Amino acid sequence: MEIRELMRSTLFQGMTEEEIRSALTALRAEEAAYPKGSAILHAGETTDRMGLVLDGSVTIESVDVWGHRTILALLGAGELFAEVYALLSDEVLLVDVRANEDCRILFLRPEGLEGEDASWALKVLRSLLTITARKDLALSIRSFHTAPKSARGRIMAYLDTMSLRTHSKKFSIPFDRQQMADYLDLDRTALSKELGRMRDDGLIVFRKDQFEIL
Repeated sequence: MEIRELMRSTLFQGMTEEEIRSALTALRAEEAAYPKGSAILHAGETTDRMGLVLDGSVTIESVDVWGHRTILALLGAGELFAEVYALLSDEVLLVDVRANEDCRILFLRPEGLEGEDASWALKVLRSLLTITARKDLALSIRSFHTAPKSARGRIMAYLDTMSLRTHSKKFSIPFDRQQMADYLDLDRTALSKELGRMRDDGLIVFRKDQFEIL
């Protein structure tokens, strides 16, 4: 892995190359590659490692005993996952982490932060606090998207958020149709039908991941 590549991540933001090297040693960094669709972490297990996405993307998923999948988050290069479980290593994971595409992951053990008062450790702790706060916000936002009872209400809530984030009525979304359905907790067929009705009603136009609110 390239140190300069890591400097662009939220976890190591604002750190010097020397600080990052010290952090990688103390956190016992290990790199691994995963093909698309493979499981990185399983619900029901514990972990003492958090993962930083170097290339590609991963999904954070909840799959119930009946096989119903809900996507809670899609994380790309530079983003972190399982940091809370790694810090609370006796807690069982309630979610799966899966490769959304071919990806490279850098695993880090936060136990290396214990007793450290070096500059790199303080910066990592501050970054972890920021990352956790942003994820809490993302989960709150998703609750707004899934709160409406109707499929149209959920779709409109999600597209409205995307429009606000991009400051535009035209935008792309990070999900394919199945992922969008899983994120909004909808059946894919119901999602596709409702999108078609919204287009026919003159509310939106779309093509694949490109949307426009009319």
